[in-house]
Amino acid sequence: MNEIVAAFIEYLAQTKNYSVHTATAYETDVRDFIKFYSNYTGGPIELTDIARADTVVFRAWLADCQRRGHSNKSMARGLSALRGFYRYLARYHNIKNSAIGLMSSPRVPRKLSKAIDIDDVHDMHDAIRQIDDRAPWIAARDWALVILMFGCGLRISEALSLKNADVRGRPDALRIVGKGNKERIVPILPVVLDAIDQYIRLRPFGTAPDDALFRSVRGLPMSPRMAEKVVEKLRHYLQLPDYVTPHALRHTFATAMLSGGADLRSLQELLGHASLSTTQLYTRVNLDQIQDIYMHSHPRADDE
Repeated sequence: MNEIVAAFIEYLAQTKNYSVHTATAYETDVRDFIKFYSNYTGGPIELTDIARADTVVFRAWLADCQRRGHSNKSMARGLSALRGFYRYLARYHNIKNSAIGLMSSPRVPRKLSKAIDIDDVHDMHDAIRQIDDRAPWIAARDWALVILMFGCGLRISEALSLKNADVRGRPDALRIVGKGNKERIVPILPVVLDAIDQYIRLRPFGTAPDDALFRSVRGLPMSPRMAEKVVEKLRHYLQLPDYVTPHALRHTFATAMLSGGADLRSLQELLGHASLSTTQLYTRVNLDQIQDIYMHSHPRADDE
């Protein structure tokens, strides 16, 4: 079974273009199920056993996951991994299992991170200069990264995937490759380009067109964890709430766009959401803002 699972993960990465993070998570889930199923049957399992698994087995596995403290979100992802695994087996090993299609995923509340106050985003500029006062190029890099994620609504991985050639000549828009290898065009504001230009002027290395735009202190491409640490330092320095993260910068962009009159379809394209329902979550934020304004400003609010 180990070889088959390994081939499945390679299929996800190479054929389906899943991210390394997602493929690794799916591998963990599938191997967890196989381990449980082996204990459940009392011995090693083969493909024929996988084919015979029924809803009783799947429910028993979910119950065991819950007993071990797995969240509904984690268990829903686990079922998604198994469905993908069975689709792979049906396609490449002629293994059919109808029971997995009868399983309903645990209910997962859809939550949206809070948007950052715009004034706090502005304060980050001066804070970065204070934090990195001995390394001007690092300060310029950090601000360019922050204003890029906020100004264009990019994910960390999307921002860090940019190369020098992508911003050469101050383009009006960026070509972004997002989740599922889906490509989109995102307009870029002059203020963002100004920050990037300043960083490039000060950066001591990584100037080739195909080099990663954002570099670490040692000259290597920045990792997502490095980007997270940039915002963590700012959060602590400015004493901001825990929800201030790189992804919250993307949420702030989306909320600002919607509040400014952007329609949902346009916002969906800008964010690279596969489903409009994901984008519609931002309407809740907007309604909360409207309600807050009403409760604090309307003369009849106290009568409600």
